[in-house]
Amino acid sequence: MADQAYTGSLPLRAPGRTTKASPSDVRRLNRSLIFNLLFPASRYSRAQLGRMTGLSRVAVSDVVAGMLDEGLIRENGHVSPVTGKGKRAMLLSVDTTRLRIISIDLAQPHLVQGALTDLLGNPLQHMESALGPDVRVDADTIVQLVDQLTADLDMGSLVGIGVAVPGVVRGGVVSESTALGWRDVDLKTVLETRFTVPVTIANNVMCTMLTERFFGQAGPNLVFVKIGHGIGSATLINDVPVIGEQHAGGEIGHISPDPEHGPLCPCGKRGCMERVISAGVLRERMIGADETKRTAIIREAGEYFASAMAMPVGLLDISDVCVYGPADVVNDTFLEAAQRRLDAMTLSKFHDRAVIRRCQCGAEATLRGAAVVVVLHHLEEE
Repeated sequence: MADQAYTGSLPLRAPGRTTKASPSDVRRLNRSLIFNLLFPASRYSRAQLGRMTGLSRVAVSDVVAGMLDEGLIRENGHVSPVTGKGKRAMLLSVDTTRLRIISIDLAQPHLVQGALTDLLGNPLQHMESALGPDVRVDADTIVQLVDQLTADLDMGSLVGIGVAVPGVVRGGVVSESTALGWRDVDLKTVLETRFTVPVTIANNVMCTMLTERFFGQAGPNLVFVKIGHGIGSATLINDVPVIGEQHAGGEIGHISPDPEHGPLCPCGKRGCMERVISAGVLRERMIGADETKRTAIIREAGEYFASAMAMPVGLLDISDVCVYGPADVVNDTFLEAAQRRLDAMTLSKFHDRAVIRRCQCGAEATLRGAAVVVVLHHLEEE
């Protein structure tokens, strides 16, 4: 679901290259290896990084010097040697004081959110642009928001701009976004021409999953599902995002279990998951219902969700299913019903029990993930 350019680094890895590595490739890889170990909050000395990466002392010193100059990392203290009377070693960590990122979230209905962040995606400034019910998001709206966020910024400190989009992204082009009403929109070129910094466009669910991976509870194997205005998912296998041949891996919202009799979807089909268990649909169903009926609607949604998750959980042997969504929908009733149904459908001696849990990363998880995507892209640059 995200651009191929961001599937490496941090420790998210892409399949290895088959061509012979050039010196610049080696240097870029070494930089990524070292940054991986420090991101997001670890502290190591040069000697420790050398032992952990297998790089020589000279190679570590050379790469670290470049990263210090660039502002990616900083020296922030000393650690005494474990043995002997040698000189105390300087600890290194990610530098959150010098480089900045602009992060944009287009996944909220009638709202464009933006933030100026540090390298860890921590927001330093936040802005939003509210849209009327009949107003579509366009490139001009995004440009105006970025203009505001960069008004007092030293552009030399700006690593890049990251935009989280609900839909399918290929090479910076939004191929299809039903939520935005976009098709083949080259947002990357528009923004890079205007601001002359690298721009990364990524699927919004992929961005939110990255926040859960680095700042939440997730490990390297994860099915992540976002339930909101629509429904989308993203998957990690051994820390490699599953992108798909058409860059649409995770587009489960428009899978239709009932294409003949289900409710009509804006995509043109009937019975899509977004028209059955998205937050808006469930809220509409609960209008005027008493507490017993509301509980039954949420329980039914949880069971339906688990039935959809059973196949990827069994197919991929993943034991972690993380759900991000509003508390009135993804609540204890939803999670308990989903867990019971998933247990009934998948428990076996072949793999561990898959657990369905709620994401705890907060309302700005997508914005933070869009910033992480920029860091991933930047590390692949020389």
